[in-house]
Amino acid sequence: MADGSKILQSESKRSDGITNDAEFLPDIPLPRDLPAEPVAIADMAELFGVTHRTLHFYEEKGLIKARRIGLMRVYSCDDIARMALITACREVGMPVAVIQDLMETLKSARSREDADGLFEEALVARKRELTAGLSTIHRQLQQLSSLLSHDTMDGQSERGALRKTIPLTDLERRCLELMAEGYAPLRVARALSLTSSEIAALEATIITKLEAHNRFQAVAKAVLLGIVAS
Repeated sequence: MADGSKILQSESKRSDGITNDAEFLPDIPLPRDLPAEPVAIADMAELFGVTHRTLHFYEEKGLIKARRIGLMRVYSCDDIARMALITACREVGMPVAVIQDLMETLKSARSREDADGLFEEALVARKRELTAGLSTIHRQLQQLSSLLSHDTMDGQSERGALRKTIPLTDLERRCLELMAEGYAPLRVARALSLTSSEIAALEATIITKLEAHNRFQAVAKAVLLGIVAS
């Protein structure tokens, strides 16, 4: 198994042993079994469970860079580290603009410790945003409950009946629970010890069974029906 940290550290040193100015990033876990450089776009997409289009999008936003070997787009170990950070940020719902600002701020880091501190500040700020949003959602749910109180019993009966018509396997139910907790597909795959393609197929089955259009609508419907806890 490749040690991502050691790979990245070696990239910042010249053959004569003199260290160049390096980009310090937070200590984010990297995917297992890292491929050797250069990393083909297909391998990069597989590592992080994303599409080629997603990688192109991050390139357009200046978050990662690709070079070409002939007609093939390839990436470096530095880009793997940056993608690991991007993925971590996206999993907690950080907007791309905020990630861009974070990447720019990290250029001022002079050590891994500095980078960890800057990342922690960004996470704390995101937590405040989510907490504020959660308070708003709770108030709105209370208001909805009040407005719908006269339909509570009928609604529960109807949801119970619908719930029984949606047979989910234990694995599908566990996957749905992780989705409801906000896990991104890559994180769900890791939690269930599945590959990216297997988790994509599993989520597609869940979406179909719930007659939803995407994973977010499937989660919302599952919560509404009481299949998973809100």
